[in-house]
Amino acid sequence: MDVPLIAVTFALVAFGLVAVYSATYALVPGDPFRFVRRQLLWAAGGSAAAAVLLFFDYRQWRRIARLIYFGTLLLLLSVLVIGRNIQGASRWIVIGPAQVQPSEFAKLAIIVTLARLLSSRESFHRPGDLVGPLVHVGLPMGLIMLQPDLGTALIFIGILFGMLFVAGVPVRYLVAMLAAGAGLFVAAAVVSSRGWIPIFKEYQLRRLLVFLDPYSDRTGAGWNVIQSMIAIGSGGFFGKGLFAGSQTQLNFLPARHTDFIFSVIGEELGFLGAFLLLGLYYLFLSRAVHLMNHARDNFGALIIAGVVSMIFCHVLVNVGMTLGIMPVTGLPLPFASVGGTSLVSNLLGVGMILNVHVRRHKILF
Repeated sequence: MDVPLIAVTFALVAFGLVAVYSATYALVPGDPFRFVRRQLLWAAGGSAAAAVLLFFDYRQWRRIARLIYFGTLLLLLSVLVIGRNIQGASRWIVIGPAQVQPSEFAKLAIIVTLARLLSSRESFHRPGDLVGPLVHVGLPMGLIMLQPDLGTALIFIGILFGMLFVAGVPVRYLVAMLAAGAGLFVAAAVVSSRGWIPIFKEYQLRRLLVFLDPYSDRTGAGWNVIQSMIAIGSGGFFGKGLFAGSQTQLNFLPARHTDFIFSVIGEELGFLGAFLLLGLYYLFLSRAVHLMNHARDNFGALIIAGVVSMIFCHVLVNVGMTLGIMPVTGLPLPFASVGGTSLVSNLLGVGMILNVHVRRHKILF
């Protein structure tokens, strides 16, 4: 077991619990620990699931990769049919008192199945060699965009590029793919804005436009970003102190315990608190990359690469949107934001990394 990775993971969870308590203790009168208690239960469940995952040799996942892939497609399709519609989006399946977001677990499934696909190829010297991986990731991405969930779909792109890079795909191919994808995205936005083909929803287009100028709709779509930037900027170097953030405690900052938890940290703990949190993410990612370099085989290394890409993209997009340098996509901050499915999937990702690590030694005769 890799103690440093486990320690930094629990440090991130603990950091998030402190921020969640400060952001939510006044939301439910008479029960200040409601959100913290729920987050602790999810953390315990996710840790237990990650521990159970260690008993199953990751090399055996290759045998059931196709079953995992098609099962994931079926699960994502079922969300569109029986999923609960909340604020115009069908992303959740209700299981008893819990709301589960299958797209979170789909990311882990695609990491495993894409790792099998890429590890079975010896080289990627021709552009045609990339068709299989693109289709492999494109199908679940399409189903997720139909929910609609553009933010999670973007994470799939990050996972794809990270794993392709580790698999040895030439950088020029990755740059060409990125340029082509950006061009298609702009074209889709233009087509949607003119009403020709509704590729993007109206609220998604508003978010893209507000990203360019939040003050163009300061009381509407730009409100979240503006309040977030005010909160982070007003925190200064040392912060205003826990429970003392004006934007947070006076309810100016929306979704402060989910999408904008980093804004709470920036306001109440200041630059030092934000720097400490980002430092913990750096330690997590650098340690995971170290374990990736010592993996037993290419399949295991690609699994770790997928989890690293997933966590990195989540942090990049979430922190970027709170600072106003990226569009608001509704992505949570890993290990910190309130969200049971997200927390469990991240902890399962840690379990996948440790699974590869504990079986790193080769038997030599």
